[in-house]
Amino acid sequence: MHLLVLGINHRTAPVEIRGQVAFPTEQLPRALGELTALQSVHEAAILSTCNRTELYCAKQNEGLEELTDWLCRFHGLEKGVLEPHLYAYWEADAVRHILRVAAGLDSMILGEPQILGQMKDSYQLATEAGALATLGNRLFQHTFSVAKQIRTDTAIGASPVSVAFAAVSLARQIFGSFEKQTALLIGAGETIELAARHLHEHGIGQMIIANRTVERALDLAAHFDGFGIALSQIPAHLAEIDIVISSTGSPDHILDREMVCDAIRGRKHRPIFMVDIAVPPDIDPRVGELNDIYLYTIDNLKEVIAENLRSRQEAAEQAEEIVDAQVDRFMTWMHSLDAVPAICAYRDHARTIGEAELRKARQRLSHGEDPQQVIELLTHNLINKLAHDPSVNLREAAEQGKTSLLETVRTLFRLKDGN
Repeated sequence: MHLLVLGINHRTAPVEIRGQVAFPTEQLPRALGELTALQSVHEAAILSTCNRTELYCAKQNEGLEELTDWLCRFHGLEKGVLEPHLYAYWEADAVRHILRVAAGLDSMILGEPQILGQMKDSYQLATEAGALATLGNRLFQHTFSVAKQIRTDTAIGASPVSVAFAAVSLARQIFGSFEKQTALLIGAGETIELAARHLHEHGIGQMIIANRTVERALDLAAHFDGFGIALSQIPAHLAEIDIVISSTGSPDHILDREMVCDAIRGRKHRPIFMVDIAVPPDIDPRVGELNDIYLYTIDNLKEVIAENLRSRQEAAEQAEEIVDAQVDRFMTWMHSLDAVPAICAYRDHARTIGEAELRKARQRLSHGEDPQQVIELLTHNLINKLAHDPSVNLREAAEQGKTSLLETVRTLFRLKDGN
């Protein structure tokens, strides 16, 4: 059996090609059924995200054409359009790639944790579709175990390297827990959506999203159990706010010094943590001069992110060492599968001989023969029949000078020179 990864990702294909090869979740059961119905494919799983689409297969042979043809056919693509963007990894290289993907070592953002959850979803779908067996199940379980080890033993995910994550992480340093805090997010773009998701995951007490288009604010807030308001309503709520994260395209300041001063008086000098991600800034820079205000700008966050990225890169080197060791461990197990048919055949052969001799022994006992003699004869016959064929083959090997076979037998049965 051969292990294969075939796919495209953000490094090999532009977004328009990745989009054409993506598998919507509702199509995956049909895709897995078609994939495992291919003549050479015994097991399969599909990982499909915005940044990558990969097929994980246990194959009878090392050919790629059947899989490539199927992938193009499923998505209605010309082969010449897709092939230049494809990569393929076999055996140990395939295992190494899967482990690196799960650990976030192959991600656009080094060490990002979302890919592991996406891989677990892929495994679940493949399991439900009956597309995995011994090899695939063991591979995914090993992958999840290694990814957990890397998260535990290295700092690969400890330092935020996205603007939204960095902003929320800084807020946690100020407040510790978010349970009693209220956050105001200004804007409704991708960065604000990510910040909202991070705050929600960390248990923010209350979330308010303000946007020029109120409908967009209401829609985004609804996803995170928050409230949506218009920009004009911010002054009425600012005294309630502990955390402000702002990212709009406004040419003018959304929060000016006077507005923030009024909020501070209403808060009785309880601190406000502010992050201004916008360019030009949404928050008047003079706000940072006020007591009880912690104001960070996009430039401050870039410095934090750059330092954190260096930390992740150091952790990634440790993670790569773990991956290498775990690839060897998995391949040792995988190679052991080659012995399973021979072991089963040998055990079946021995069982057949043993059962036949046992039937004869029982017949002798039923005829009243001496039990001691029956046992001795049973033992004698078992030894002769189990040893006969190997003994003949070993003599022939010795006559033909096949010393390697003789040494293999000595190792196999742990024989010493005196035996």
